[in-house]
Amino acid sequence: MRLVPQLLLLSWMSLCRATADNCRGAHCEDTGDPRPCTGPHCPGGRTSRPPRHLQPQTPACAAGDQCQLHQKVVHASPDNQTRECRGVECRLPLRVRPRARARTPEEREPGPPVHVSDRAAQFLGDFPEFGFPAPELGGAPLGVQLTCDIKPGENEVPSEDALILHLQLSKGQETLVEALRAQQAVVKDLQQKLVEQQDALLSQQRDILEQQRRMYQQMDGVKAQYEMLSETVKQASFQGLQGELQSYLESQLSGLQSQARNHLHKSYAVHKMDLDSKGMDVVGEAHFPQPLLGCPSPCGTEHFCDFQKDPPQCESCTMCPPGFFLISQCSPTADRMCQDRDECLEVPNICGERVKCLNTPGGFRCLGVSEREALLGLCGQEYFYNQELQECQACSDCVGETITVLCSGVTDAVCGQSMESQLSQSWASTVTLPSSRNPDAKIFPGLQLIVRSKDTSQLLSNEAGRLVFQQHGLVWMDYNFAVKHTCRNFLQLGMRLNGSQEEEGQDLSGVRIEQPDGKYFQGVSMSSGMEVEPNHTFALLLKSPNNHCNRSKDIHVYDISAPTFSLLWLSHDTGAVAMSAQMSLHPHYQTSYRPTFRVASVSDPYMISLTHDSRGIRFTERGSVKFVLQQALYSMGHTCVKEGFSLIAFTNRNGTSLETTQAFKTGVNYRDTSITLSGVAAIEGGDTLSFEITSPSQCNIRYFGDGTGISILSLIWIPSALSSALTATVVKTGLPSGAVRNKPLLFDQTSEDVPQVQLARSGEPNSRKNFVFHQRGTANVALNLKLIHSCNVVKLTLQRVGGPDQGSPGPVAQQVSGHMPEGSEWATVGLRASFSVQNGTAIYATLDCIRGRVNHVTHEGGTNISILWVAV
Repeated sequence: MRLVPQLLLLSWMSLCRATADNCRGAHCEDTGDPRPCTGPHCPGGRTSRPPRHLQPQTPACAAGDQCQLHQKVVHASPDNQTRECRGVECRLPLRVRPRARARTPEEREPGPPVHVSDRAAQFLGDFPEFGFPAPELGGAPLGVQLTCDIKPGENEVPSEDALILHLQLSKGQETLVEALRAQQAVVKDLQQKLVEQQDALLSQQRDILEQQRRMYQQMDGVKAQYEMLSETVKQASFQGLQGELQSYLESQLSGLQSQARNHLHKSYAVHKMDLDSKGMDVVGEAHFPQPLLGCPSPCGTEHFCDFQKDPPQCESCTMCPPGFFLISQCSPTADRMCQDRDECLEVPNICGERVKCLNTPGGFRCLGVSEREALLGLCGQEYFYNQELQECQACSDCVGETITVLCSGVTDAVCGQSMESQLSQSWASTVTLPSSRNPDAKIFPGLQLIVRSKDTSQLLSNEAGRLVFQQHGLVWMDYNFAVKHTCRNFLQLGMRLNGSQEEEGQDLSGVRIEQPDGKYFQGVSMSSGMEVEPNHTFALLLKSPNNHCNRSKDIHVYDISAPTFSLLWLSHDTGAVAMSAQMSLHPHYQTSYRPTFRVASVSDPYMISLTHDSRGIRFTERGSVKFVLQQALYSMGHTCVKEGFSLIAFTNRNGTSLETTQAFKTGVNYRDTSITLSGVAAIEGGDTLSFEITSPSQCNIRYFGDGTGISILSLIWIPSALSSALTATVVKTGLPSGAVRNKPLLFDQTSEDVPQVQLARSGEPNSRKNFVFHQRGTANVALNLKLIHSCNVVKLTLQRVGGPDQGSPGPVAQQVSGHMPEGSEWATVGLRASFSVQNGTAIYATLDCIRGRVNHVTHEGGTNISILWVAV
């Protein structure tokens, strides 16, 4: 393709030389030679053409032979033979042209003259790269003029010109393709540079976000320190001002008391002297030879002189009982007089329009009203329903005393000293389902469980199955629940705390009980810790996410012999700190999952805070921490059922993580369920507490986190001066197996010794069986057991053996579980409880298998006991 333009260039150069040799003089065309034209080819009698640079456009041809460009050109060959060239042959060099055959003299005839310069100009016009650029492009003419050989009226293009045009187009296409490829390479290079710049920009953005997060953390720390500093300054200033005011008021009050005492003594002495003199004059002279003598000494405040006694003596003034009103005040010589209030007259419709009211001393009775209606608040304000008398009685006023327990709808107010002197206290009760005949007993959307208790307490009161707290402090609550149901999806057991009975309240805790493949009992334990105030109401709720659960037919609660609900109350004087944190939603985690926390409430953020990654809890000082983690999840896969899940708690001390306790949960497939872990740990200042959930590798799990309490962490930290913690696991040898009937479990202690509670050692009575307390206090126990069995029902019971001041031994907590789910390798059963202990009190755990056998109890992860002791 590139050979043809080179050949054409050579041909054009040879033609230019031939033209220069033949033409001489002024009439030579386009040569630029000033000499006169000589030679046979010089045209005669015509003027030379104007220079090509003055006329870039080709002028119109004039008539005559000198203007004609002939199609035939005669070339001289080396052997003086000539032939006519046709077509593209005229553009080729002489050495490559085909030779002409010898012609006879007859054939030879002279031809027209050949204008080589015109033919060369035409050749240059066919090749723009050898010509000159257009004047509008700023080019200058080269002095060569091309003429056309097309006669007027003809527009045909010679075939050789079409071939040359085709060659030029092919060359232009190749150049364009090469240019496009070069541009594509440049574009790719720019794209690569743009991607690199974007990656660098994203990296910078991540660094900026990380710096912002650290800056926010530092700002939060500075804010917390500033708040602490401001609180310290306020307290210091307030304490100084309070001390000055107190000293000033005490000085003023002492002066006023002395003045009032002197004035009262003088007036009382004058009044008594006048009274005695009048008595001697009137009574003594008329009836007695001797004057009437009074009390030997003046009576004090709230006392009067009783003259009916012989000799007269001072007596305390009578206080008007509840339901009575005052007629006359107490005087030095007369008692206070009270009269019963007639509530039926004061409030005519107190019992309703159709119910008759009967007035009683200190109260009233509505005839024909049932106990249930009276418990709903029929007695009204400042009255309570006395179940023994079956009537409404007025609440006690506690004049001059502290009200330790407020009056409620079914209990009277309790007067006495405040409970602030007590550091801890325990309380226990049983929980039952409401009657099925109650129209409000519906699991969807929620059913309130009834808390029943026989023991009265100054800490709280029981109103219609709910608990109303009377003292502020920190409370840790445990509930053991065993149920058999066939409700769709799951049942959810929860704890709720209301600021008042009218408010909706907040969910403290929640556990999901999945729908089993078969009908068997499932035992679950639920716990929570929080800060309470007086009049806070606590309730246990059972609900289902759909309305396809018929409680009367499908739900059966196991009747546990021991108390199912218990609580541990801590005074603020202990210095304890409570915290609750929520977990966030994380779908599709496998093998291991470390939850992240978001603090919901904390009573002292200086003592307890989250770590930098929000996966652990950091403690500032040494103490004992009681914790519970409850995580709701949805599992998919048969390996979930076979291997189950494990929830592990770790304490990190000086960069080393130690396993504190562990709980096991039987797996389910395509079910909603929950896993929970409760335990206690002894921590030092700077230690952190973290958690991890392990699951089979082929088990897909979705972890839930919201504000309904199903995924929450609750803990209470207690200073080490008032508490201690102990943990143990079952022994490796001699584990119960076979037909086990109330067999005690033996333990090995895993934590350090504490003076308040110890495991009986070898050589002591009930070695490795009993945990013996050596100081009076309140205890909380959490026990988990992982085993393989074929029992229809498995019972785990915590027994208490009384000390010197304790009663007969008996169970303090119990939990049951049914047979193992089909396809599962392990099962679990556990319990939690709080109770009071004395010096010498001992506890131990027993295992009972009904209709079946125990095959194996593991001593590794999943079986453990943790004990918390708090001083009273």
